[in-house]
Amino acid sequence: MKGLAMVKLTKIYTRGGDKGKTSLGDGTRVAKNHLRVSAYGTVDEANAAIGLVRLHTSGQNDESLARIQNDLFDIGADLCLPASAKRQKAPLRATEVQVTWLESEIDRMNDELTPLESFVLPGGSPASAFLHLARTIVRRAERVAVELNTEPGTEINEVALRYLNRLSDYLFVMSRYLNNRGESDVLWRPGANRK
Repeated sequence: MKGLAMVKLTKIYTRGGDKGKTSLGDGTRVAKNHLRVSAYGTVDEANAAIGLVRLHTSGQNDESLARIQNDLFDIGADLCLPASAKRQKAPLRATEVQVTWLESEIDRMNDELTPLESFVLPGGSPASAFLHLARTIVRRAERVAVELNTEPGTEINEVALRYLNRLSDYLFVMSRYLNNRGESDVLWRPGANRK
C-alpha cells in the first residue's frame, strides 16, 4: 500500500500489559479498562463476529464484509488516538468515503427487501443470525464511543462515530437481505406467549 506503513509484528507477547496497562496510538499508557480501550476493543469484537458471518457468505456479500473488516481496523486505529492528538505523521482516520459506501450498500440491498411489518428477531439463516450478533456488538461499540466522546480531552473523530452508526444499519439490512430478501425473517409477534 502506497503511503501507509504496514504493521510488522515480530513478537506477540511483550509483557507490557501484565500490570493492566496498555499503550494508545500516541504511546500514552492507560489502564486496560479505559473507555478508549473499551471502544476500540469492542470494535475488534465486532470484527470477530463478522468473521463468523463470513463462514456463511460468498461472492459480493463476502467481499463487502471483508472490506468492512478492513475498515474496522481503520476505525480501531482511529479510536486508539484522541482526535486532538498531535503527531509528526498524519494519523489514520475514518473518512466520509467509508461512510458513503455503507450508505450506498444499504440503499442497494434495501431496495430489494420485502417491507417490514414487525420487528425482526435474530435468526433465519446462520449468516443472518451472526449478522445480528455483530450488529449488537457494533451498537455497544457506538455507545462506548459516544461515552468516550463526552469526556473532556477524549474527543474522537466524528466520522468514526458516524461509521459505527451506519454499520449497525448495514448489518441489519444485510441480515434481512441474506434471509431470502426478508422473506425468511423471523418476526416478533407482540404478546404471542402471554396466555
